Amino acid sequence: MQGVDTVLNVLGSVCLLLWGVRMVRTGLTRAFGATLRRAISACARNRFTAFAGGVGLTGILQSSTATALLLASFASRGLIPLSIALAVMLGANVGTTLTAQVLSFNLGWVSPFMIAVGVIAFLSNSSDKARHLGRVAIGLGLMLLSLHLLEAAAAPLRASPAFVAVLSGLQDEYVLAVVFAAAATWFVHSSLSSVLLVMSFASSGIIEPKLGLALIIGANIGGAIAPYFDQSTTDVDARRVPLGNLITRVVIGAGLLCFLGPIHHWLAFIDPAPARLLVNFHTAFSLVAAIVFLPLNDPLAALCRRLVPSRPQADDPGRPRHLDPNVLDTPAEALACAMRETLNLGDKVADMLRQTMDALENNDARAVKAIEAADDAVDHLYEAIKLYLVQTSRNELGEEDGRRYVEILTFTTNLEHVGDIIDKNLMELATKKIKNRYSFSAEGTAELRAFHARVLENLRLALNVFTTRDITLARRLVAEKTSMREAEMHAGDSHFARLREGRPESIETSSIHMDVIRDLKRINGHLTTVAYPILEAAGELAETRLKPSDQTLMRAPAGS
Repeated sequence: MQGVDTVLNVLGSVCLLLWGVRMVRTGLTRAFGATLRRAISACARNRFTAFAGGVGLTGILQSSTATALLLASFASRGLIPLSIALAVMLGANVGTTLTAQVLSFNLGWVSPFMIAVGVIAFLSNSSDKARHLGRVAIGLGLMLLSLHLLEAAAAPLRASPAFVAVLSGLQDEYVLAVVFAAAATWFVHSSLSSVLLVMSFASSGIIEPKLGLALIIGANIGGAIAPYFDQSTTDVDARRVPLGNLITRVVIGAGLLCFLGPIHHWLAFIDPAPARLLVNFHTAFSLVAAIVFLPLNDPLAALCRRLVPSRPQADDPGRPRHLDPNVLDTPAEALACAMRETLNLGDKVADMLRQTMDALENNDARAVKAIEAADDAVDHLYEAIKLYLVQTSRNELGEEDGRRYVEILTFTTNLEHVGDIIDKNLMELATKKIKNRYSFSAEGTAELRAFHARVLENLRLALNVFTTRDITLARRLVAEKTSMREAEMHAGDSHFARLREGRPESIETSSIHMDVIRDLKRINGHLTTVAYPILEAAGELAETRLKPSDQTLMRAPAGS
């Protein structure tokens, strides 16, 4: 049972370390996500400012993986040149070693202080930024605590014959040690955690310094594998940044692996303590990579373009264009992305509605097919937005973000319903009209065209209300619902008058004509719903449209 306890203690300590790293990264991203992204853009003037920006950014985020994914997103959208992104990554690799340097010192006394400060800040503040900074302090405290626990948990391993046998097998097999550490680091997605774990084993005397150096090389390579595979399904521009980072680490790692003996000898002069020796090598690894590859950024970028060439892709109208997965940890930015994609969805629905009259008025079968294809794209886009919103909601949403989340989800659902009404109902009517070669009367066509134009105008107004949340526009949209009800009654009266006159076109298209009016009114009803949450929040909605009955008045308390 002692062996089981040791394994569980080590595993728990490692998981606590990973959770601490995640808390720090998440807290800083949510508190300063937009500022950090602007900082990257500001540092992208040349490779040297980009390198410095990468050092600072990753020194704060404590994750070169997070920086790599962020840069991949920037590169895929053309916001930063590939060579500059690679320079930022070289700086990011140096920046992530700064945290390891700090944590390599004996700072155990800081852990309870940081946790206490973080919990107090988190529980005693209503401000989102203060709560996020409290989360950062808690994360730092947990990281320091986990290292202390890990050192204590790993102490029995020195007397474990099985563990000693495994390490003995790796002792002279440095290539195997590199592969093992790279795979482990890829699995946990954190080179910092792997380096700190190796450092803890070395300080406990469990591993020899040379083996520790090989494991550090593997941790550096594994830290570059994770973001590369995370971007494997994205477009080619996004994949090139982590590929360039992986190339630099593999090349430098292979070169340093050949000189472990001299490197150990040189680093021992600086600080012979095993933990400090390994963390110094971790920093030296990234510095050497920067010195070698910073002047070679342009050739490296060209190599990445050659290895991952651009391929012409057919435009997929159902592919989302604004849902950036790298801002999901910042709910305000993620909701802004979802809002932009919802406007894109609204434009596609507007195009469908615009083509509806062509199909109905001109018996255009091609327009019917085009609208059916467009509805498939709308469905795919709606599913993408819905999934993105669900991923966003897994984070803590403030009151305002929570309200906006519901508004976006509700409006996208209504837009998808509008698309279904156009495709499943209006196009079925158009197909029936085309099949039977019916024609509307001139007056009926004019009525439908006018009714359709008003609904199309209200769709544009609904998109503006959704974007601006303007109360005046929202009131206007709701007022249009009453006007559309009156317009429906007027169109019905006019149509029945034509039926009484015995107009043959009106008689044969009567059911189609009235169904089109009904479906257009249903569409208008779905569009109007976007205004109600805005008016309700502003106190502009009455509780009921019903007039009080006599019985209600009789039940009212005296003097009311």
